[in-house]
Amino acid sequence: HARGLAGRVESVTEIIGSTPMVRLRRVVGDAKAKVYLKLEMQNPGGSVKDRIALSMIEEAEKRGDIDPARTTIVEATSGNTGIGLAMVAAAKGYKCIVIMPKVRPMLERYLICRQFGAEVHLFNPSLGAPGALKYVKDQLAANPHYWWPNQLGNPDNPAVHERTTGPEIWKQAGGAVDYFIHGIGTGGCVAGVGKYLKSVNPKCRVIALEPTEARVHTGASPKPHGVVGWAPGVHSQFLDGFGKAPEELSDAPRGVVDEWGHVATSEAVATCLQVTSAEGMMVGPSSGAAIKYAFDVAARPEAKGSTIVVVLPSHGIRYVAHPLWAAVNAEANEALPPGEAPCSDKEQPILLWASEEYKKA
Repeated sequence: HARGLAGRVESVTEIIGSTPMVRLRRVVGDAKAKVYLKLEMQNPGGSVKDRIALSMIEEAEKRGDIDPARTTIVEATSGNTGIGLAMVAAAKGYKCIVIMPKVRPMLERYLICRQFGAEVHLFNPSLGAPGALKYVKDQLAANPHYWWPNQLGNPDNPAVHERTTGPEIWKQAGGAVDYFIHGIGTGGCVAGVGKYLKSVNPKCRVIALEPTEARVHTGASPKPHGVVGWAPGVHSQFLDGFGKAPEELSDAPRGVVDEWGHVATSEAVATCLQVTSAEGMMVGPSSGAAIKYAFDVAARPEAKGSTIVVVLPSHGIRYVAHPLWAAVNAEANEALPPGEAPCSDKEQPILLWASEEYKKA
């Protein structure tokens, strides 16, 4: 069915949510399960994090904690939450400071946050999440009018997914969701959607994913990985096991999570490229990783005839500085060298470059 014409609204914040869901068809092979992707990149800020940005801000407004006349919003993020906060802050008139690691894959996030009018502070990536948290707390102590949404611990994060994302998925899937698969960033989406889906279908299996290189939720030490948005290096406060020592954790089911899966960065990148070229959906690293795991689940004998839902957090175009784009970046730089003046010689051939010839070389 064609997607209906959106209504007229008074603010961009009113069109957050109600994202479409699309079935994978060309890349699932002979799997007997149906795999659906919920396209959260269709939110106005381009990611699932728009939901929590709006929720955390509006719930704080209802409590009287913040208002545009006196409050500056400050948050540490790997990017998408910062963009969501910057967008909502712009729409509502707040000042906003986004704190992110000083690493090249943050390029697009830096640009977008600045275009929304937010300030960007880049922290030392070698200090990890604890370093970012210390910087935030230092800023709060020095500036009483600063407000920290605290995406990693704010209950308004999972609450909005239980209230909106979960019911949307259930309705779009026709009241039949057998597996829900999502990666752990803050853990809010896994917790909120998982709780809702189990309330309407107790047999629904919730699968939470991490990078193979950083399985913090099963007790492993975090190591560098390229699945941007996953595994901030600490256990999610929204998932059972928070506060336990690593040796107390395992891959056994606990809380809302039935299965703790993992995907390597290389697998995530390969799946991104496959899905983008074969399905026409440009997905980023965390989406590619989740889809890869969905392929594996769909191939299980017990999954025959089931419905699998995967949330795609954001659009692949947001990761142009990521190694995912390395090959085509190299090609584009040869095709369109930085600083090269346009050809002004009309005697030159009409065709100056053909990508297929580059590939042959």
